[in-house]
Amino acid sequence: MLDWLYNIVGWILVQIHAGLTFIGLDTDSGWAWGLSIVLLTVLMRLLLVPLFVKQMNTQRKMQDIQPKIMKLRERYKHDKERLQRESMKLYQESGTNPIMGCLPLLLQMPVFFALFSVLRSVAEGNASYGFTQELVESARAALIFEAPIAAQFNSSPDELTALGSGDPIMAKVIIALACVIMGTTTFLTMRQSMRRSVSQMPDNPMMQTQKIMMYMAPLFGLFGLMMPVGVLLYWVTSNVWTMGQQHFLYRRQPAPGQEGDKARSDASSNGSAKGMLSRKKAAESTPEPKEQPKIERKQPKKQPRSKRTGGGS
Repeated sequence: MLDWLYNIVGWILVQIHAGLTFIGLDTDSGWAWGLSIVLLTVLMRLLLVPLFVKQMNTQRKMQDIQPKIMKLRERYKHDKERLQRESMKLYQESGTNPIMGCLPLLLQMPVFFALFSVLRSVAEGNASYGFTQELVESARAALIFEAPIAAQFNSSPDELTALGSGDPIMAKVIIALACVIMGTTTFLTMRQSMRRSVSQMPDNPMMQTQKIMMYMAPLFGLFGLMMPVGVLLYWVTSNVWTMGQQHFLYRRQPAPGQEGDKARSDASSNGSAKGMLSRKKAAESTPEPKEQPKIERKQPKKQPRSKRTGGGS
């Protein structure tokens, strides 16, 4: 059903790989195929940046209308149909679409499954989704350190050796390390998002559930044990991108509870900078004290004893 999407993802991956080999990278190297996956991920995430900004704006609007939603729930708590109708009316009047809150994630998932299917096809040696048989063999032989791009943690040593790994044990270590990184970055991304959610909605009834999911996030890395190395590379790159993107956009658009802290921080830093500048200017404008000329006091010459007493010889 999604073969058309798999063909698009496979074709883009092949074209990026062709561009990298054109500028001098070895066709069969892990650098060429690994960077192809990284650049495919970056390209997809760049296309989703406007949707991520839209998601942030939607969350902010949802926070603004939350008191009105609570009033509707209290007023129509015994009439769910009327509550839903009035809530949708409120969303339309405020220009808020709750679906936008999860749209970026929903759009990422098809690409994730497409890349998984393409790399699984490569691992099985099938020339499909824009890959020729020559490209399939090239990708199968590519190594990320000692881990073949098409390998999985549960691959047998013979399978890893057949895929080109010189050290099957080291290949499994690399895959396990990638799973740990994937789980850690997932946890940090969720914690970053939850902290903003707390500042926007301190009395969120779903907060406890979100905390449980956040602390379970490292377990998501276990799913990586069943994924090809190329998919792990895609997921780690996507998580790192999300962390950086959230940090940048959250600083540019702080939550209502964080605006005062940011303003105070900026004012404090500006005040200290201005204070240092004013002290520096004062030091520069203060004239250096001129050296005062030394006053020499002439002491009377000591007279001989005979002259003081007026005596003769």
